[in-house]
Amino acid sequence: MMTDPIADMLTRIRNAGRAGHRWVDMPPSKLKIEVAKLLKESHFIFDWKRLDDGKHGVLRLYLKYHEGSPVIRHLERVSRPGRRHYVGASDVPAVRNGMGLAILSTSQGLMSDRTARQAGVGGELMALVW
Repeated sequence: MMTDPIADMLTRIRNAGRAGHRWVDMPPSKLKIEVAKLLKESHFIFDWKRLDDGKHGVLRLYLKYHEGSPVIRHLERVSRPGRRHYVGASDVPAVRNGMGLAILSTSQGLMSDRTARQAGVGGELMALVW
C-alpha cells in the first residue's frame, strides 16, 4: 500500500529523467493528472496521456530534454502526509526567481505559484520543481 502517491510520482519522474527515458508510466489519479497538466503548462514536460490497459489505466508523461540533459533538474516534495506545509496568499514562494514552479493545492484546485499569487489564495505547498 502506497501512503504518498505524489511522492511516488515525483520519484518516478526523477528516476526516468536520470536514466534518460523518453517517457514514464505510473498509476493514474485525478491529482496526478492535475500535476501533469501543471508540468505541461509550465513547459517541464512535452505531454501526458492517459492510456487504457484494460484495468485501471496508465498515466504516461513524455519527458523533455535540452542538449541531452532533462529539463526537470530538481523535484522536491514539500508537504507530506506526516507533515503538512501550508502557506498564506502573501507567503507563496517564487521558486528560482520565477524560473521554477511551486505546486499548490488550494480551495480553488491545484495551481501554480504564479496563478495562486494572481488569484490571491494560499494553500498546501505540495512540491517544488526546477
